[in-house]
Amino acid sequence: MKEQFETESNSNVLFVTENCNNHCIMCCQPPKKCYDFDNNYRRNIELIKTSPKDVKTVCITGGEPTLAGDKFFSLIELVCEQLPDTDIHILSNGRNFANAEFVSRLKNVGGDKIICGIPLHSDYCGDHDRIAGAKNAFNETLLGLYNLAAEEISIELRVVINALNYKRLPQMAEFIFKNLFFVSWTAFMAMEHTGYAVKNSEKVYIEPIDYMPELCRAIETLDTSGLDVSIYNIPNCLIPEGFRRFAAQSISDWKTKYLDICDNCCQKNHCCGLFATSKQIFKGLKAL
Repeated sequence: MKEQFETESNSNVLFVTENCNNHCIMCCQPPKKCYDFDNNYRRNIELIKTSPKDVKTVCITGGEPTLAGDKFFSLIELVCEQLPDTDIHILSNGRNFANAEFVSRLKNVGGDKIICGIPLHSDYCGDHDRIAGAKNAFNETLLGLYNLAAEEISIELRVVINALNYKRLPQMAEFIFKNLFFVSWTAFMAMEHTGYAVKNSEKVYIEPIDYMPELCRAIETLDTSGLDVSIYNIPNCLIPEGFRRFAAQSISDWKTKYLDICDNCCQKNHCCGLFATSKQIFKGLKAL
């Protein structure tokens, strides 16, 4: 992470805690049980106060940032005060948003500056809870999504694709269209192959070229239904040409890398590249 915010960076991050109330089977940053709220809070206050005023977006993340309670809201208040033109992107598993009063306070503090990135691992509660590593995670996350929608807070729904959920991507798209049509957009994401994704690789790892048929069907379903949809973390050369328009520049600039073969690719300037932190390189990469 950066020691100071940069105007043109896509990774200006306020890291709140390493604690989490989920234990996701493919988590790229495995949670730790430790009291780190105070030290991180002091560092984050300094980052906000020394930030350039024209930073476009600040990401609040962890672990699970909502576990910081009052400090979580205090950070949002300070960003609104010090950086009035900056959006706030909160990465959360969404479970604490099942508390309607918590979400109402979030709206009162952050107003229309808030975008919440919330993961949905499956349209089936058993699969979602298994991937999240927490009982009742599906029900709490769904309730959290509805509470956010009730307060008109923008939602980025995130689907991290793995070997346990890729076959149901088309069904998930149908579920999103029928039950979560209010989300601002849905992002289908390739895994970052680090942390628990490496430890549990035999259970969760799958190559993008192997799930591309299911992904394209899901993308098509949401797109034809009039819902915004994006592809994160998958290089353009692995995406069929007709679907490359959905690919986003999604990887933080400090952990993006390109291979030597990318130097001759006409898509390089429009491609997310690869995770420098991943322990495995995707199969099928080529210059276009």
